[in-house]
Amino acid sequence: MMKFRFRRQGADPQREKLKQELFAFNKTVEHGFPNQPSALAFDPELCIMAIGTRSGAVKIYGAPGVEFTGLHRDVATVTQMHFLPGQGRLLTLLDDSSLHLWEVVHHDGCARLQEALSFQLPNRLGFDGASGPPTLAHVTVVLLVGAGSVAALGTEAGSVFFLDISTLLLIEGQTLGPDEVLRSLPDDYRSGKALGPVESLQGHLQDPTKILIGYSRGLLVIWNQATQCVDRVFLGNQQLESLCWERSGRTLVSSHSDGSYAVWPVDTGSSPVMQPTLATMPYGPFPCKAINKILWRSCESGGHFIIFSGGMPRASYGDRHCVSVLRAETLVTLDFTSRVIDFFTVHSTRPEEGFDEPRALAVLLEEELVVLDLQTPGWPVVPAPYLAPLHSSAITCSAHVANVPAKMWARILSAGEQQSPQPAPSASSWPITGGRNLAQEPSQRGLLLTGHEDGTVRFWDASGVALRPLYKLSTAGLFQTDCEHADSLARAAEDDWPPFRKVGCFDPYSDDPRLGVQKVALCKYTAQMVVAGTAGQVLLLELSDVPSEQAVSMASVDLLQDREGFTWKGHERLCPRTGPLPWPAGFQPRVLVQCLPPAAVTAVTLHTEWSLVAFGTSHGFGLFDYQRKSPVLARCTLHPNDSLAMEGPLSRVKSLKKSLRQSFRRIRKSRVSGKKRAANTNSKLQEANVQLAEQACPHDVEMTPVQRRIEPRSADDSLSGVVRCLYFADTFLRDAAHHGPTLWAGTNSGSVFAYALEVPVAVAGGEKRPERVVEAVLGKEVQLMHRAPVVAIAVLDGRGRPLPEPYEASQDLAQAPDMQGGHAVLIASEEQFKVFTLPKVSAKTKFKLTAHEGCRVRKVALATFASVACEDYAETCLACLTNLGDVHVFSVPGLRPQVHYSCIRKEDISGIASCVFTRHGQGFYLISPSEFERFSLSARNITEPLCALDVSWPHAAAHTRLQQSPKLSQANGTPGIVLATQSRDGSPNPVCSKGADTPELPEATLSPMSVDSATSADTTLDTTGDITVEDVKDFLGSAEESERNLRNLMGDEARACAVLIK
Repeated sequence: MMKFRFRRQGADPQREKLKQELFAFNKTVEHGFPNQPSALAFDPELCIMAIGTRSGAVKIYGAPGVEFTGLHRDVATVTQMHFLPGQGRLLTLLDDSSLHLWEVVHHDGCARLQEALSFQLPNRLGFDGASGPPTLAHVTVVLLVGAGSVAALGTEAGSVFFLDISTLLLIEGQTLGPDEVLRSLPDDYRSGKALGPVESLQGHLQDPTKILIGYSRGLLVIWNQATQCVDRVFLGNQQLESLCWERSGRTLVSSHSDGSYAVWPVDTGSSPVMQPTLATMPYGPFPCKAINKILWRSCESGGHFIIFSGGMPRASYGDRHCVSVLRAETLVTLDFTSRVIDFFTVHSTRPEEGFDEPRALAVLLEEELVVLDLQTPGWPVVPAPYLAPLHSSAITCSAHVANVPAKMWARILSAGEQQSPQPAPSASSWPITGGRNLAQEPSQRGLLLTGHEDGTVRFWDASGVALRPLYKLSTAGLFQTDCEHADSLARAAEDDWPPFRKVGCFDPYSDDPRLGVQKVALCKYTAQMVVAGTAGQVLLLELSDVPSEQAVSMASVDLLQDREGFTWKGHERLCPRTGPLPWPAGFQPRVLVQCLPPAAVTAVTLHTEWSLVAFGTSHGFGLFDYQRKSPVLARCTLHPNDSLAMEGPLSRVKSLKKSLRQSFRRIRKSRVSGKKRAANTNSKLQEANVQLAEQACPHDVEMTPVQRRIEPRSADDSLSGVVRCLYFADTFLRDAAHHGPTLWAGTNSGSVFAYALEVPVAVAGGEKRPERVVEAVLGKEVQLMHRAPVVAIAVLDGRGRPLPEPYEASQDLAQAPDMQGGHAVLIASEEQFKVFTLPKVSAKTKFKLTAHEGCRVRKVALATFASVACEDYAETCLACLTNLGDVHVFSVPGLRPQVHYSCIRKEDISGIASCVFTRHGQGFYLISPSEFERFSLSARNITEPLCALDVSWPHAAAHTRLQQSPKLSQANGTPGIVLATQSRDGSPNPVCSKGADTPELPEATLSPMSVDSATSADTTLDTTGDITVEDVKDFLGSAEESERNLRNLMGDEARACAVLIK
C-alpha cells in the first residue's frame, strides 16, 4: 500500500462564485396547522387572521399565499391577541402578563412582521386615591378602546388599567379600582366576598366611551370613560365566564359557569338591574359545564344568532368539545374531536349598517381550523385552502413528486372534487381574503404525498406557499376490520338530543395499526401507484375517472423461502374482502400482494414501463409482475442470528430471560473473539488506522484533515437483513456490450444484490409488453467493508447523470441517457458514498462522510441545482441529511463536497426521520406532528411568501422605533411581505420586494431523479415512522464516545498528518 502526501488545493475563486449562484440555504415557509394553538384574532377591515401558539409564535394568514410569522423573545404562551383594525398591527398578551405590539413595517426593501414595543405590568401597582396596600397585577383580559389608540387591561385583582398603544405606557389618573366600583353598588350586594377578577371587557359599538366590565362574581358594570363614573350596574350572582354586547347597545348577554346564559336590558334608568329578561340553560336541567364564550349576532331578516362554546351536560357529554349555533328555533351542536380554543364570526362592522349579518363562523380547535358558511342553508363546512391538519391521522411516511403533467393534475383535482360532500365552493366562500399574493404562478406542479396511520394517502398541492389538499386515498375499504361494528353501535347509542353534528376531519384514532402506510411510490406518467403497509400488504392502484365495482387480484410472496428455524411472532396479516367491491373515482386497487411473514414493508419501487414492482421487508425482498399477476423473485436476506426480525414492530410480548441470555452471550462472544475477528477480517483496516496515528508532517504545510477511525459492524447484528432500498435501472450488468433491465437491493448489513432481468420488449407502438414470463438472475453481489446500512442506490450514465424515470426517455420527456460510455453505480451507505464502475463493479470514487464529519447518513437524494446567473446552466448533485441534522451537498460523480448547512436540531429525531428532498433542491421535514418546514438548498428554486398588505396608518414613527430597537429573532420560515401603502387615489403602491420563483429549466433537461426510487423522483428512503434504535443512540450518545471524538478533534488540530490513499 502506497502513501502519498499532498497539499490541500486552495479555493478556486471561479468555483466559489459558481457555488454562490447554485446553492443557498433558506427556511422558507411552514406548511400545515400551527402546533398547540392558544389564541385567535381577526381583523374585519383587512380580513386577516392571527393565531398564537404556546411556544410564543404569531402567525398571520390572509388570502392563499399571504402569510407571515413572528416569534416572541421568550418562550411563553400567547393567551390573547387583538388587531388594531385596518392598521396591520397586532397586540399580543402572554401568560407572563407582558404585552407586545407587532407591526407590519417596511424595512430594508421589504416588509416583515416585527415587534415594535413591549410592556410588562409591574408586579405591584397602587391606585390613585385608593386606600390600602397595592395589589398584585396579573392581566386577565385586554380590550382595544375606540379606534385602537388605548387598551384597557383587566387584572386578576379586579382593577382596570388603561394603556397608550403608541407608547405602551400606562395612562395616569384613569385606573379603575374595585373600590370605586363597590361604592356604586347597593349595601346588601356590597357585603360579602370580593368582586373577583375581571373576566370580560367589551366596548360599545356606537359609543366608544362606554366599556362593559364583567367580574368573576357575576357583577356587570358599564363604565363611562369620558365622565369617569359608573353608568349602569347589573347585579348578577352566578360566576361569570363571558360577555357580549348586542350591536345596537340595548341588550347584553352573559354566559356563566353553570351552563346558562342571561340576556340583560340596557335602559337609561339609574337604579341597578336586579334580574335579566331571559335566563336559560340550553342543555339543562341537569348540571352542565360552563359556557366559556358567547356571541350575539343580529340579522335584518329576523332571528338573531346566539353562538356559544361549552354548556354540555356534565354526566352525559362532559367530555365533548362543542360549539352551539342557535337561531330562532334551530339549534345545531357542532361536535369536534379536539378542544375549542376560540371562535369568531365574519360579519359587517360598518357603523352605518344596523345589523351584523354574519357570513361565516371560524372555530379554532387544538388540532384544526373549521369554517362554516352561515349564509347557506344547513351551514356547511367551507373547505380550507390552507391550514389543513396534516396530522388528521398520524403521518407515517411522505414523498414528493415534481413536474406533474397537467393532464394527471387535472384528473387528481377531479377525483378530489368528487369526494367533497358538497359542491366545490367559490373563491368568495373562504372568508379570510386579506392581502394580495404577488408571487408568480408556479412554472411546474409539485405533489406532496403523506401516508397515514389509518391507511390513507393524502395528496397535497405543494407548488406554492399554501399547502392545499387535493385528494384522499383510503386503503381500509379493501380489508376487514372491526370498526364498522363499533361505528354502528355508537350510532345506535346516540340520542336526538343534543342535536350533535360531527364536524372536522381530525381523527387521531386508528381502527387497526396494521393499516398504517409505510411506503408510497407514484408514476406520474401512467397514473399508477404503489402503497405498502405495516402488515406486509403491497397494493397496486391505478387512477380512474369514474366509479367502478370490481374484484381485486390477490397474491402472496413468501420471503423466508421455507427457511428453517424462523418463527414469526408478530401481528397477523390483514384479511382482505373478497368479491367485487365498489370503488369511487380516483385511485382504485388492482392487485394486492401479501408479503409473508406479514412484516412492515421497508422499501418499495415501481417500474411501470416493465410492469414490475419490487418490495422489501426485514426478511427479504420480492419482485412481482403485476401485468401477469405472478411473482418473479423472492430473496431472503435474514442472517442466522436475526432473531429480532421475527418479533415484528407491533409485538409487545418478549422473553426477558431470553433477552438477558442473548445479551450475556453477545458480551462473552465479543470478549473472546474480538481480537481474533479484528485480526482476521479487518487487518488492513487496523493497519491503516495505526499508520494514520503514527504519521506526521511539517506544521507549516496545510494538509487535509485526518480521517476518524471507523469501527466495523458485526455481521450478526440484529435486523441486519432489513431491506433499506430498491432500485430499477437499464444498465450494463452482465457485460460492457449489452445493457438491460436490472434490479438493485441494499440491506441493513451493507449487502448489495444486483439482478439481471429478462423483460419481454413491447411491440413498437404498443403500450403493454408481451405476456411472457419475466426472469431474474443474480448478476452481482457486493458486501461493503464496514457493513454499514445501504441508504440508497443510483446508476449514472456515461455522462455521469442519473438515469431518467420510466417513460421519460421513451416519450421524449427527458434527455435520453448515454448508453455508449461506461455506466457507474452510486452506493450510499450510512457512513460513506462510493461509485463503482459497471459492469466490473470496481471502486472508482468514494467519500467517507463518517470518517471526515463524524456523522451518519440518514437521507439521500439526487437533485438538480439551476444557476441564478445563467438560465441554461444546472448541475446534478447529491444532497444528504445526517443524523446531526446537517445537510451536505456533493458533486456527482466526483463526490466532492460543495456546501453544508445546519438544518435540523440533532435532538429532533422525528424531524430528521421525516425529511424528504425534492427534485429541484428543496426539502420538507416535520417540525411538529402537524407542520412541515420547507427549506431550499437552491439559490434559484425558492418557494416563499411574497405578498402585499394594504394598511391605513403612518409608518414613519414605527420605522424610527424599529431602528432604535434590536431586531427580534424570527420563527423558522418567517417570510417577508410587501407593504403597500395607500396612494392619494386609494390604489395600493407595492414597494420593492424579493423576486418570486424563477421559471425552472425545461423538463427535458431535468433528468436527475431521487436515488431511492425509479418511480418518484423525490421519494426518499426512510419514513416518519422509521425511527430506529440507531437514531436514538445518535441522539443519546455516550460520554466515552463524546470524549473520544473530542480527543480526535484536538489531535487533528494539533498535528497535520498525511492522508492514506487506498
